[in-house]
Amino acid sequence: MTGPQVGSAIRFGDQVFQWDEAAAARTGRPVLVTQVGRSFQQQHPDVPVLLDHGRHLVVALPDLELPHVQLTDLEQGTAEAEAVPVHPDWRVDPMPEGGTVVVHRPEAAARAIDPVTAELLDALSRESFEGTLGFLAGLPTRHSLSAGFREAADHMAALLTDRGYAVSRPAITVGSGSSSNVIGDLAGSGEGPRGVVLITAHLDSINLPGGPSAPAPGADDNGSGSAGVPEMARVLSGRPWRHDLRVILFGGEEEGLHGSRQYVRGLPGAERARIRAVLNLDMVGSLNTAAPTVLLEGAPRSAALINDLATAAATATGLTVETSLNPFASDHVPFLDAGIPAVLTIEGADSANGNIHSANDTLDTVDPALAMEILRMDVAALVGWLEPVDAAPRPAGSVVSWGPGRLDVFGIGAGSG
Repeated sequence: MTGPQVGSAIRFGDQVFQWDEAAAARTGRPVLVTQVGRSFQQQHPDVPVLLDHGRHLVVALPDLELPHVQLTDLEQGTAEAEAVPVHPDWRVDPMPEGGTVVVHRPEAAARAIDPVTAELLDALSRESFEGTLGFLAGLPTRHSLSAGFREAADHMAALLTDRGYAVSRPAITVGSGSSSNVIGDLAGSGEGPRGVVLITAHLDSINLPGGPSAPAPGADDNGSGSAGVPEMARVLSGRPWRHDLRVILFGGEEEGLHGSRQYVRGLPGAERARIRAVLNLDMVGSLNTAAPTVLLEGAPRSAALINDLATAAATATGLTVETSLNPFASDHVPFLDAGIPAVLTIEGADSANGNIHSANDTLDTVDPALAMEILRMDVAALVGWLEPVDAAPRPAGSVVSWGPGRLDVFGIGAGSG
């Protein structure tokens, strides 16, 4: 992999990292770190941080004993020539070429909100979201192998059933134990071949310092995303869609994306081909920046989804949007590895959240207003991916239409004057 040119700049949102040989001589070799929370900094507190931008760091890497794997190019499915250090919660890559934008701040233009989207946005309920979040964070732990996880899965399955979804609970393996995914299906009503849109989040929580039996309320990681899934499922179930909708709450994410990896691995080829979009929610409730910010993370094949979400954010929210094509360590990654378009929505500057993976990830660390803004963005994009079906009967008589599927003025009966 080619390194940056002398004197070249790498952009991270509103920050620019300038690198040259003279700077390297002073600080050490710069490398790019992608991390979950503050995991790299917590494990390597003595490594100098040259730039801190949420999930992405530039650090001066000394000669550490770090595990290495072969880099995989998600778009081509080929291995890079260079092995890089990797850990379940962080990855170290060589610095990209000069001029690379690692994190982009798009300037999407707002659009008029159509009646279907407006109706769904009005139906979103902060009270309903907080009720589900409170239940999940009130369990002692949702470790994938715990009774708390099973209780959480039972609760979510009941919610989805009540909201009209056909629910299944396929078993997954997590290490030497067994857990499950919770899947809810809502059939579309479009004529002809139908695609399917997935909304996903991981239901499990973890306390890394304390171990499997220690308290792990997981309010933000990932109670916030898990509570958002059934809330969006509730409002979306209220009208017909052309395409199928599938919501999935994964187990085993914290131990290595087991639920999503096993789900993707088990998909028949025809079912993979039906997937139009995967929207993954992971940590959407901690306000780590002065302005409410969301990061949209995917791969080049996710570009259309990311653009739709950025436009939805500009249209229906006050969110600051950042985007990255550097996917890592959440349940969108197995889909991308399989060539399926997927995107992660995650709170901005998540590395500032030092509470995750511990007993401190409690309800008082979650800002429901931020979570609801992210849900508004997600729902506004989902309308376009699912494609609403006009289920209302057409009136008899002449029709004046102001757009596809829209009615303005119509007359009934014969003889218009």
